[in-house]
Amino acid sequence: MMRIAVITGASSGIGREFARQIPRLYHSLDELWVVARRTDRLKELVKESEVPVRIFDGDMMRDYIFSRIEKELERYSADIRMLVNAAGYGKIGAAEELEMEEQCGMIDLNCRSLTKLTLLCLPYMTKGSRIINIASAAAFAPQPGFAVYAATKSYVYSFSQAIREETKGRGIVVTAVCPGPVDTEFFDRAGELKNFWKATVRADAPGVVRQALRDSVRRKPVSVYGAAMKGARVLAKIVPDAQIASAMAWMSKGSRESG
Repeated sequence: MMRIAVITGASSGIGREFARQIPRLYHSLDELWVVARRTDRLKELVKESEVPVRIFDGDMMRDYIFSRIEKELERYSADIRMLVNAAGYGKIGAAEELEMEEQCGMIDLNCRSLTKLTLLCLPYMTKGSRIINIASAAAFAPQPGFAVYAATKSYVYSFSQAIREETKGRGIVVTAVCPGPVDTEFFDRAGELKNFWKATVRADAPGVVRQALRDSVRRKPVSVYGAAMKGARVLAKIVPDAQIASAMAWMSKGSRESG
């Protein structure tokens, strides 16, 4: 039986940082299985990783990548000690102004692919296995100007909490990671933040991942990095969604006008 960690979105940002930090937590791993589209980036991980790396290069919005993973899981009777669902993307802008195909792609990758891989991996997880799903502080409330992305992350947050309850009898720990803006390549595709407050609270990926792994070990259902995002979570529980949405829209509009 091969003891592995599976990490999606491993070519950059938070996913790549998990690939770097997980071997420090799990010293008995046989391999890291990394999933992303950019083969060259994954090959760089092979060179720098402390444990052997198996590459699954492909598009997670295509079914073939799941077939490849499933065949390898069966072949090696894998024991998945940790699954990290970090693949995802967002686009900043009003929903009616962004391309429909790209917005639907967000739903496919952020929700459908995450769900499919989780369900594929669960039969290979045993007591002490962990699932870390990358959600976002955007999951806490509606986000005008980031509507579809925030909605997908609300799904990830809700799905994680439900799966946590369903699998706790098996000793599996599920943690939803809900950072605010993180200084990664995410914004190369998403576009720059217009909301000044959000732009000032960007976190660094290594810190977010360290906190996420620490919270997973502590069996926490949610990992929130930084005082500002913890405050935002509390506020979202108190203030009605409609008021938060209005405030977010006002701040975004003010940022656009001042810019």
